Amino acid sequence: MSDLAAPGTAATPAVRVLYIDDDPVAGRLAQRALGRLGIDVVHAPDATAGLALLTQGSYDAVILDHDLGTSSGMDVLAALSGMEHAPPAVYVTASTELSIAVDALKAGAVDYVVKTVGSEFDVLLAAAVRASVEKARLRRAKEQADEAVREARDRAEAMLAEVNHRVANSLALVGSLVRMQSHDASDPAVREALSEVQARITAVANLHRSLYTSADVRQVDLDAYLGTLVHDLARSMADGSTVPHIRLAAEPMQVSPDKAVAIGVIATELVTNAIKYAYPAEKGEIRVNLVRLAGQRTELSVEDDGIGWRGAGPIKGTGLGAKIVTALSRSLDSELVYEAMPRGTRAVIAFDAPDPGGVG
Repeated sequence: MSDLAAPGTAATPAVRVLYIDDDPVAGRLAQRALGRLGIDVVHAPDATAGLALLTQGSYDAVILDHDLGTSSGMDVLAALSGMEHAPPAVYVTASTELSIAVDALKAGAVDYVVKTVGSEFDVLLAAAVRASVEKARLRRAKEQADEAVREARDRAEAMLAEVNHRVANSLALVGSLVRMQSHDASDPAVREALSEVQARITAVANLHRSLYTSADVRQVDLDAYLGTLVHDLARSMADGSTVPHIRLAAEPMQVSPDKAVAIGVIATELVTNAIKYAYPAEKGEIRVNLVRLAGQRTELSVEDDGIGWRGAGPIKGTGLGAKIVTALSRSLDSELVYEAMPRGTRAVIAFDAPDPGGVG
């Protein structure tokens, strides 16, 4: 007894197929036999008529006979391969040659049934049709799900880019307000404190600007980010000919946004201190270097040839800048150190960054 349910049941919904066969008797037999199994069959006597019917109506599957008189089922398979949303094809032939089955499957058929006399052929053909229809349904569902995921991802990335854009603009506005306030302050200590606040705001704003222009918001091009940061620092703290020249040498690398903002603020504090204290009576140079060490270890250094830092070891002090650098260094599982220099100061922090292609 066949395991196929009766026509019209919920387990086996009606299926509409196009049967292309140059034998009208075979077409009528297929209509009756498959109809009893819940499959509605429309017969086409040749390839031309079959392809015309495909463009005029909707079919769940196509049954293709190999020998179509003046043409072959292979010709129809070739036409189906260039048709958008073509229904799945089940190939049928009286030949038992395996090469025909292989050629048909290579040409795009989803299944193959050898034509025989009797009800067994009808059951096998109906099973092949239903399996091909279900396979096509699952493929379409997967394609639709993949498209929905892509659209959702694109919407999320667009929204995140917009958020980063708005945050960057808002922080830039706040930084401008702080700078205006510093210009109006009469107390030099207040002006200095506000200038440092503005530099920190700029460091965070530049990060968000990097994110909304990035193709992947999960990572930041650290070298480009530091380049923008150094440029903005030099511009915002310019006060005449005594401002040191800042030179950046950074190897290309990518890190996560959290790591990038910590590195950016640390670099801001170190460069700000060098601008303020390294060259009190002359114009000099400040060098910011970002280099990859062995493995994933990376080193950020800020150095100058100025009056030099008194003492050695990790950064200490009660100032806000020192506290910020200490806290952010800990977030990187690192520690800022001052290396001995014949002249000037060299502050160094080492941290883990991924190899190219990864995210740190």
